[in-house]
Formats: sequence, C-alpha cells, structure tokens
Amino acid sequence: MLPCGVSPAPGRGGAQLLEDDVLSHSDPTTGLPVGPRAPRMSDAATATAPSYTSEEILAAVLKSVDDDKAEDIVQIDLRGRSDVADYMVICSGRSSRQVAAISEKLVDRLKQEFRVSSKMEGKETGDWVLIDTGDVIVHVFRPEVREFYQLEKMWLPGSAHRGA
Repeated sequence: MLPCGVSPAPGRGGAQLLEDDVLSHSDPTTGLPVGPRAPRMSDAATATAPSYTSEEILAAVLKSVDDDKAEDIVQIDLRGRSDVADYMVICSGRSSRQVAAISEKLVDRLKQEFRVSSKMEGKETGDWVLIDTGDVIVHVFRPEVREFYQLEKMWLPGSAHRGA
C-alpha cells in the first residue's frame, strides 16, 4: 500500500514509487552519485551551439584567477563527492577591491568565452565572493576571511591540488 499522497511512477507497476526514479542515480548506502554528471550547456545556448566540459570551465577559471594575480589558488575535485559541482576553486585577493575585481573579470570572461551566466554573491563587500558557474564553484576570499572559515579543510582530504 502506498503512503497517502504518493503515487506510483507512470508506466510502471505500483511496486516502484516515483522516488525510485529520483534516487536511482545515487548509491543508496552513501547517497553519493554513482556516475559522472552530464555536461551542461549554458542557458542561452541552442542545440547547435558547441557544449563545453567542466574541465574546460575549470581551466578557464584557473587561468583567469592566475592572470588577475589571485594568491594561494586551490583546486578541489568534487566529482563523486558532491552533486553540486564537479570542481571547486578557492583563492585569495590581497584586498576587498582585488577580490571584487578578480570575481567580476572571471564572470565576464566565462560569459564571453562559454556564454555561461554565472551567479555571484558577496561582491558588494568584497570579503568573500562566491561564483557558481554550474560545473565549477569559485570562492574568492580576502586572506583574513579565508583563514577564519578554512573552507578548503572541509573538502581537501586527498583530492586537492595547490598551485601558486
């Protein structure tokens, strides 16, 4: 008997619930995804536009933050560990102005090169800017704020690569 308000998945017998379709991509014991995520296309992309991979976005992000003199750049591979994104990049700027400039230029470059509409939070204060490109999450910190939150310690074990 199905719980109140739950209907069977369409086209299947009553034994399988609609939930099974949603959860079938995750390992039931850990809740982690069992396969790689499908590559995304930007919101403005059409069927004829070329797609891009998360590795291409990552390379563009790393080049952009390096070109803008970001410091202590850390790249973290999230594949198989999170459904949120494939990679995370954490870096620092020396001042609030530099943090905002690194973030703004990164978003502009990704929009020009890949037509990716990135979401950005925190640019107004310039202490910690979060940029969500879909495949790559980027955190740009002032050094004091980065030290306080120590975000990479939560994600780093065995999967990070430190660059200059």
